[in-house]
Amino acid sequence: MTHGVVGGTSKSRRYLWIVAVAVVVAVAWLASQAAVRTDGSVVDPLPDSIAAGQFAGCDVGDITVTGAMKRESWAPVTGGKWQFPGTEVILAEAGVARPGPRRPFEYVILSTGPVFGSVQIEGTVRIDTPVEIGDRDVIILFGYRSDTEFYYAHFSTDNTIYPHNGIFVVNNADRRRIDDQWNEALSHGASPVITDDEWHPVRVVHCANSGQIAVYVDGSRSPVMTAKDTTFDSGRVGFGSFDNTGRLRDLTVTGTAAAR
Repeated sequence: MTHGVVGGTSKSRRYLWIVAVAVVVAVAWLASQAAVRTDGSVVDPLPDSIAAGQFAGCDVGDITVTGAMKRESWAPVTGGKWQFPGTEVILAEAGVARPGPRRPFEYVILSTGPVFGSVQIEGTVRIDTPVEIGDRDVIILFGYRSDTEFYYAHFSTDNTIYPHNGIFVVNNADRRRIDDQWNEALSHGASPVITDDEWHPVRVVHCANSGQIAVYVDGSRSPVMTAKDTTFDSGRVGFGSFDNTGRLRDLTVTGTAAAR
């Protein structure tokens, strides 16, 4: 009888220990799958079975732009500052401030293909300005209507001041920050994602009807920046910078043509 009791107790303890370990592992895994915003709230992860557009709140559509790397596919602000070797779009000379509202100095707009409503922009970007420069940047534009009407995602090595590393809207006035990650009290936004001179895959999703925007970098399963804004429900896409140099390659633009 004594042996039976001791054996049963040992097995029970061993079972409870296995259960406890399993619970700890499960909790740790769930924690690793969530991204935390600067305000402490949690961004739900992006399941492998869900497309980025669905995560941001929509099915972006299936129209894909082809021939995007051709010189004739692009409309730059200042033609002499850009190079189009066929595989990349290169901003070779930094832009300068222009009259009008505060907005990116230099950019190029993809003029081929339809004007998109919902859209997903995927590409690989690099900031060519030396890493010693603390506020260097590149941007992805979307919802572009005119030189003073568009959205842009700003990728910077700095996240401590209002104009850096966020999502913005330009609507005939100085750019306005709209991303969820900006903390006004602490004066910082999403963590910098481009701090070197390497290439970085980026993906920007804009859901035209809901106004939801999600930005992913380096294959992140959860967005590094999010926003919701309904100022523009359609427009073209583009690439550029405020006052730095950089380049774009591997561009794929997929979406739904805007209603005319």
